[in-house]
Amino acid sequence: MEQIEELYKNYFHDVYLFARSLTADESAAEEVTQETFFKAMKAIDKFNGDCDIRVWLCQIAKNLIFTGKKKQNRFTGEEIPETVADSGVSIEEGLEDKQQSMAIHRILHTMGEPHKEVFSLRVFSELSFRQIGDIFGKTESWARVTFHRAKLKIIDELEEQK
Repeated sequence: MEQIEELYKNYFHDVYLFARSLTADESAAEEVTQETFFKAMKAIDKFNGDCDIRVWLCQIAKNLIFTGKKKQNRFTGEEIPETVADSGVSIEEGLEDKQQSMAIHRILHTMGEPHKEVFSLRVFSELSFRQIGDIFGKTESWARVTFHRAKLKIIDELEEQK
């Protein structure tokens, strides 16, 4: 129990930022984060240390979010896109400008997976490419390329809006 309290204290903010980047909704992110630690508490003995504990917690959060979306879409009949195009321009600087930030969020909202999630994990959750690769079960290089493509797509979309 003490181990879970320590995990919660050390990683709550990281998991929340990750969930927030995927849900774009504060209350949903809080709920997913709480559920993540509840599931982690039940499965902590199954964690074998093959990856960083933060990656393991984010994977639990990701699974909770996608499972929730699948259930929700069962009732609405909407499909969950599996892939989408690329993005890009000086996005990190653009986030400081509120108008451009909203434009980037709108573009990101329409972007498909895995580009959307990789971009969000890198920019909003500030995870390393190695951590992102671990979450997806891919290489660090894959994460870099996927992020770059997402960034280029965002840049293209921003250019078209001008």
